[in-house]
Amino acid sequence: MKLAEYVGYDATGLAELVARGDVSPAELLDLALAAVEQVNPALNAVVHTFPEEARRFIDQDLGAGPFRGVPFLLKDLTQNYAGQPTGAGTPLRNGHQPAEDTELVRRYKKAGFVTFGKTAVPELAMDWTTRSRLHGETNNPWNTAHTAGTSSGGTAAAVAAGIVPAAHGNDGGGSIRVPASCCGVFGLKPSRGRNPAAPAGETWDGMLVEHVLTRSVRDSAAILDATAGPTAGQFYNSPSGGNFVSELRRDPGRLRIGVLTDAPYGAPTDGDCLAAVEDATRLLNSLGHDCAPASLRLPENGWPGFEAYILTEYAADMRVEAAQLGRALTEADFPATLNEMIAAGNALSAVDQRMATAAVHGVAQAVNRMFEGFDVILSPTLARPPLRHDEFPHDVDMREHYRFYLSWMPYTHIYNISGSPAISVPLHWNAAGLPVGVQFAAAPAREDLLIRLGSQLETARPWWNRRPAIFAA
Repeated sequence: MKLAEYVGYDATGLAELVARGDVSPAELLDLALAAVEQVNPALNAVVHTFPEEARRFIDQDLGAGPFRGVPFLLKDLTQNYAGQPTGAGTPLRNGHQPAEDTELVRRYKKAGFVTFGKTAVPELAMDWTTRSRLHGETNNPWNTAHTAGTSSGGTAAAVAAGIVPAAHGNDGGGSIRVPASCCGVFGLKPSRGRNPAAPAGETWDGMLVEHVLTRSVRDSAAILDATAGPTAGQFYNSPSGGNFVSELRRDPGRLRIGVLTDAPYGAPTDGDCLAAVEDATRLLNSLGHDCAPASLRLPENGWPGFEAYILTEYAADMRVEAAQLGRALTEADFPATLNEMIAAGNALSAVDQRMATAAVHGVAQAVNRMFEGFDVILSPTLARPPLRHDEFPHDVDMREHYRFYLSWMPYTHIYNISGSPAISVPLHWNAAGLPVGVQFAAAPAREDLLIRLGSQLETARPWWNRRPAIFAA
């Protein structure tokens, strides 16, 4: 197989070739490594590779899972692959090599994925573009002067550029959907507890969830089948779920779709993002769905509560980090903005944190009430199209840091709070040739509905024929 052929398959297609004996797992690994060599210098998407471990896994441990032999990448943040570094974009983690796989990685291995590297993240995932002191900036394959999104930007760029057809990401406020929108790929954020967070038990009260970014809807569904399900010791567990692949063949029916274009907390939405929603609405109407305006009224203390909640979580995380390092953390360990955030989190009391949790619950209730009148909510994924690197602020204070967040990605975090599944779908490109995704969300545990709708949209308006300027071939 040649690289030009390899990039024409999704993960499901590559697995079918392996199962028929048309290509070997070792050949696919070599092709993925060749793709890294070809496109990664322009993208800075992959920050670590371990081909010898991948070859050892193929020779000694590869089973007969549904994705047997398909090359795969992990986001370099929460998921540990035994013996390989988990860097989180920070110099603090230099030399950190966990001894055991996390539960999700065990499930990827059981599914047959051959993991061979890690993808770039912002430092501790707390920047609104994928850049870090450790690895620098990750570029968008459609235009390298622009962001690949945050915080799974390395994963999104790698998938969009053809290095792999699917790769791991996670999402605590939009970090699967935002880079999917920026890079023109499909991104599903599952419901709270759907995929394992073990050994952590939970992360951010289940608001941070794990899954993948893919070029096809069927890959996202099939990988969810391979990884979803309860985990012993996990605080939040969704139901075992159904056969998500089977939902690909089911007609979604005539859906009531609410169209939300007023950004939470009042940020203006760029005309390109509104045009993407208008375009999607026309397509949905042509498919027989009923689209109508939706509105969302959030409690006034909702955003301050979410902000305080995240600050306390980060402060707690850094205490764990210090214990693992065996030393106190200092200001030299972090950029100025992160230092201010950690200090602010440490200044909050347990009562402050409980009040913040109550405010966050109020947001969840308001969001989920929308699904009493609609099956699905459509919105822009982002309030602005993919920004240029030089549009992101450097070394600003914490207030400006969060103000910029709300001006850039206000539509996504509400579904992390509510526990709802949500997808970013690449249906629209602007006049500059940059992808501008649209987001669909459903009530908690209704991934089945989003997979049906996503598959219908992919059939009606395929995005596989669009390839970015930086693409392996």
